[in-house]
Amino acid sequence: MLRNSDGPNLREHLIATAARLIDERGSAGLAVRDIAREAQVADGVLYNYFEDKEDLLAHALLAHVASVMGNMPQMLPPAGTGTVAENLSSFIERGLEVLGRVTPAFAGLLAQPKVLTRFHGMVGGGAAFGIEPADHAAAGAEAPGPRGLPDMLTAYLLAEQRLGRIGETADVGAASTLIIGVIHGEVLPRLVFSPPGTPQAMPPGLAGRLAQAVLDGIAPRTP
Repeated sequence: MLRNSDGPNLREHLIATAARLIDERGSAGLAVRDIAREAQVADGVLYNYFEDKEDLLAHALLAHVASVMGNMPQMLPPAGTGTVAENLSSFIERGLEVLGRVTPAFAGLLAQPKVLTRFHGMVGGGAAFGIEPADHAAAGAEAPGPRGLPDMLTAYLLAEQRLGRIGETADVGAASTLIIGVIHGEVLPRLVFSPPGTPQAMPPGLAGRLAQAVLDGIAPRTP
């Protein structure tokens, strides 16, 4: 068993252990005893550092998301680098990978709304998900949290628009919504309707075709 004399270090160890278990086996049915056993501490030790099980799981979920995002290659290069089509294609591929790894963790916690509510507050409320302005973030949030994929993509497209690599009248917000919607639409149905453990294979060439369709549009060309 590990000593519990070093509070901050043990607290981080518990969070990291729970986050690893979420990544390896999902969050559904993850019990305090599972986390304690994996962390090599007594079950009751967890309550010395967290209000309750929901508090620990919320911190672990945040650590899991941060780990997935942090270990992912840069989602988008600086505006003006490469081609917009290539950059969008790369973003879509990485977005599918990120969502494919983090969504199961959230899905496994749908029966535990307290965990999701606490996570929501930790990342700054709706502002982190692009559904409300940043200055409306929940008071007392521990950290601003990583901005979501919608904000990341919209910021990139706006920067490219300022450089003239995207039409000045193009609806950047709508383009971003379309791309993010496809990413979610490819991941969520497979997660919900496929048997557990089914590989999340995506249609070949989807990222490149979607990027080109967004840039080209689907209206007939004007002579």
